[in-house]
Amino acid sequence: MHAETRATATTGRVLHSAGAYDWLAWLLLGGRERAFRQRVLELGHVTTDDAVLDVGCGTGTLAILAKERVGAKGAAHGIDASPEMIARARRKARRAGLDVSFEQAVVEAMPFPEQTFDVVLSTLMLHHLPRPVREQCAREMRRVARPGGRVVVVDFGARTGGRSFLERFHRHGRVELTEIRRVLTDAGLRIEDSGPMGLHDLQFVVGRVP
Repeated sequence: MHAETRATATTGRVLHSAGAYDWLAWLLLGGRERAFRQRVLELGHVTTDDAVLDVGCGTGTLAILAKERVGAKGAAHGIDASPEMIARARRKARRAGLDVSFEQAVVEAMPFPEQTFDVVLSTLMLHHLPRPVREQCAREMRRVARPGGRVVVVDFGARTGGRSFLERFHRHGRVELTEIRRVLTDAGLRIEDSGPMGLHDLQFVVGRVP
């Protein structure tokens, strides 16, 4: 996850080492990645027949789990600026035998019409974006979500203790909980819930489209 370059169409950081991404996700989440991803889906109240979008989907694990949950009549999509991430995500979906749509795209201009999705998810991605792009991303998530739809953002929060080995190794960024709430509120979402994920310093915010 240290191989980061600037994509020509985005001012956010783009990760290109897909294999390292999966390994580091496993390490950061203590081998509990599936449980963590399922918790994210629960926060979004993802259910049968929903249309779900994962923004900054990485190698597709969350979108694939979303497809398992929404079933044949539901839809799961993932976007990421990294072609390497999208290629690996597509391979994963094929191996799982699931129809998940993955597309290379940037968060500043998502390739979907207004009011397309019941649930929009973003995990461990917002900290890669400069503040103006965070705001653009939030507006786009709000735009593609249906009235009454949910937006769930999960990211690294304020440090609760000394720097761990993983922090020194990964050197990830952080986004204060108040900043996530502000960005989503300014985009026109109503905040319904927020707090710690109960794993390391991860935190969540759930917003709803009025």
